[in-house]
Amino acid sequence: MILCIADIIPPELLQRARATLAKVPFKDGRETAGWHARTVKNNQQADGRDPEVSALREELTQALNRHPLFQMAVRPARMKPLMFSRYDVGMSYGNHVDDAVMGSPGGALRTDVSYTLFLGDPESYDGGELLIESTAGEQTFKLPAGSLVLYPSSTLHRVEEVTRGERLAAVGWAQSQVRNPGQREVLFDLDTTRRQLFEANGNTDAFKTLSKSYANLLRMWVEV
Repeated sequence: MILCIADIIPPELLQRARATLAKVPFKDGRETAGWHARTVKNNQQADGRDPEVSALREELTQALNRHPLFQMAVRPARMKPLMFSRYDVGMSYGNHVDDAVMGSPGGALRTDVSYTLFLGDPESYDGGELLIESTAGEQTFKLPAGSLVLYPSSTLHRVEEVTRGERLAAVGWAQSQVRNPGQREVLFDLDTTRRQLFEANGNTDAFKTLSKSYANLLRMWVEV
């Protein structure tokens, strides 16, 4: 499942993020890439050891965790700290798949869901589209600032070359409580539908029956 979520962070947090990233140090993005992705990665990343970067990362993560749609779609068991990427003119990230496991052996995380939070206005730069390969072909994303796209970490994807301006984004990964992407999508659809039923008609028998099936599928599929 590929899902776009508009306005996932409030405008004041978006402005603080931009102001912070305008003054903190960035380094070569290849330092955090896997050995194969390093050959196609050409961007910059904010230094995660900087206290301001660390504080911003934590604040944005808390905002994601408070968003009900993000929680429904990802069902995060664990999340890797966000990374802030910057693409200047001429920079891109070629076709690649994210590492299946990230982190040190003692704190390794299986990547089930990847996500990109756009921090720059799309009108401020040319190029820089995120392209994700799916069974329906290539899908292109260049979302408004403050919006997020999430997708299975198993997909091939790339960032097109920036030809004007600067592309600024936060990227992250989550290990889901539900490993199988098809099962996550089923649960997302059921949860969405039962909430719509409740909003339209209240606590009806149809809502209760659907909620029972939803809960029982959770019991079958969730890893805790």
